[in-house]
Amino acid sequence: MSQPADCDVSTPLLREDADSYDDYQDEDYKPRWRSIRVMYFTMFLSSVGFTIVITSLWPYLQKVDGSTTASFLGWVVAAYSLGQMLASPLFGLWSNHRPRREPMVCSILINLFANIYYAYAYLPPSHNKLHVLVSRALVGFGAGNVAVARSYVAGATSLKERTSAMANMSACQALGFILGPALQAGLSFLGEGGVTVQILSLQINMYTSPALLAAAFGLVNMLLVLVLLREHRVDDHGRQIRAINYTSEDGDELSEESEESLDQLAVVTSNVLFFIVMFIFAVFET
Repeated sequence: MSQPADCDVSTPLLREDADSYDDYQDEDYKPRWRSIRVMYFTMFLSSVGFTIVITSLWPYLQKVDGSTTASFLGWVVAAYSLGQMLASPLFGLWSNHRPRREPMVCSILINLFANIYYAYAYLPPSHNKLHVLVSRALVGFGAGNVAVARSYVAGATSLKERTSAMANMSACQALGFILGPALQAGLSFLGEGGVTVQILSLQINMYTSPALLAAAFGLVNMLLVLVLLREHRVDDHGRQIRAINYTSEDGDELSEESEESLDQLAVVTSNVLFFIVMFIFAVFET
């Protein structure tokens, strides 16, 4: 029986392996979307890490170091973004050559310990404001995994799924920006005195508790990455790309996916627009 002239044999439903494609999708669909949702949570925590202490930075700085000036506050806020700017290409390069779980776990660990460091910034006998500055830079460095999260979701979704998945990533980021200050406000009942854990030499008050909560979130995030995150990469039709090598008719080895040319103008334009949006946001927060 001949096929209609307008029939596209490249369509999955019309290919000879249509049944195997359905099984393929059933097998990989749920674990793939579990991994994508872990990346949603990672994006959310990255935003929370930026905003959860932003409203208490100034009084915390004044409490730990009376010599703090308003201009120094600007440097502390900028330190987060500077750390993220330096880390993003490094983690991105790492994820290009190794499983993405590795840079994700490393970045989350940095973020976790940096938040604990922030909570202890009052403890050293001098230069406390510098400890706050360094801790915020390290929190931002740990948040450099955003680049890995975005690239993972882009590669793990089909063309049909990608727009909504990337929109969900942005929604999680915005939700983190919104809930961060709300979580800070919810912890304000602890007051400046709070409680002291003598065995840890730790003061848990309205300034340190948000950072400790962010560290707890980071621990949960790391466990989710270790337990649920798996490497998934699909083509535009949602078919899993297996890590196999193909051989051409001439005997030349081909890579598992062809390199597509990038629209450099579109990439630069997107980066500039994103820079402007984040620049305005940081100015208002400061």
